[in-house]
Amino acid sequence: MNNLGLVLALFGAAFAVIFAGMGSAKGVGLAGQAAAGLLTEEPSMFGKVLILQLLPGTQGLYGFLIAIMVLVSVNVLGGAPVELTWKQGLYYLAACLPIAIAGYFSAVHQGKVAAAGVNLLAKQKDQLGKAITMASLVEFYAILPFLISLLAILSIK
Repeated sequence: MNNLGLVLALFGAAFAVIFAGMGSAKGVGLAGQAAAGLLTEEPSMFGKVLILQLLPGTQGLYGFLIAIMVLVSVNVLGGAPVELTWKQGLYYLAACLPIAIAGYFSAVHQGKVAAAGVNLLAKQKDQLGKAITMASLVEFYAILPFLISLLAILSIK
């Protein structure tokens, strides 16, 4: 039980990567399905729909960055891990939950908005800016939990 703090911190890092990554995979998949449908009719739209498909992938990157921050903070990547109390480990775990949970849901919803944007482009090819703007608004609700997770990790003594 003297490693419980480290185990909790590592669970936090894993949750950040797993849940934000799952949300991004689902969101990118949703947008990609819509994009593939459009591309069967309009192959020249590839560049435009690729932008929309990429947007939900950022939450997975945010979760990955938070996990790296935890691994660096507890020195797992640098050699001998630091000894953490269970309270410190729990704090790392809690610090990772905002991006893990909000990252999952915002990526899925951003994927749905991006898919709707692809459908918009199918009917009005000059509306890419509006489609990106709508999908980007969802991104804001991934950036906030990313910042909260980052600030929480940086504040752990």
